[in-house]
Amino acid sequence: MAHRFYPSGNPRFNHVALSVPADLLGEQGRADLGRYFDEVLGFEELPTMTVDRKRLVLSCVHWDQFLFLMAEDSPMACPTGDHFGFAVGSLDELTAARDRARTFAATDSRLVLDDLLVDDQGPVKIHSIYLGYLLPMRCELQWWEFVS
Repeated sequence: MAHRFYPSGNPRFNHVALSVPADLLGEQGRADLGRYFDEVLGFEELPTMTVDRKRLVLSCVHWDQFLFLMAEDSPMACPTGDHFGFAVGSLDELTAARDRARTFAATDSRLVLDDLLVDDQGPVKIHSIYLGYLLPMRCELQWWEFVS
């Protein structure tokens, strides 16, 4: 049944915009972020959107879902619990992301990984990992296991 405000379908998550220091969007920072997001999450830079030391846009697997990073003199700061989240389709996909993060962390100690957690809510178990790398917010990947 369609929602009364959205008869064409559920609204979808489109993007997250984060302010960061300009240095992070310089050549080396962009290379580090690009390597991390590509190797661990499969996200790719949208190079036509890149402006050195000002903007970096990373496609989250599809062009209409993205991270928008922009330079600010007073960049965002937040507690470690603040995060944005993505759902994956299976436990295998979640553990594969965790394994890619472990491999990446072996070459770059700036990656922070909160390993596989399970929040057992009874009818649903929410499996998740948290990843932090250079950005003010961490990323949570989740897979929801519905228990019959």
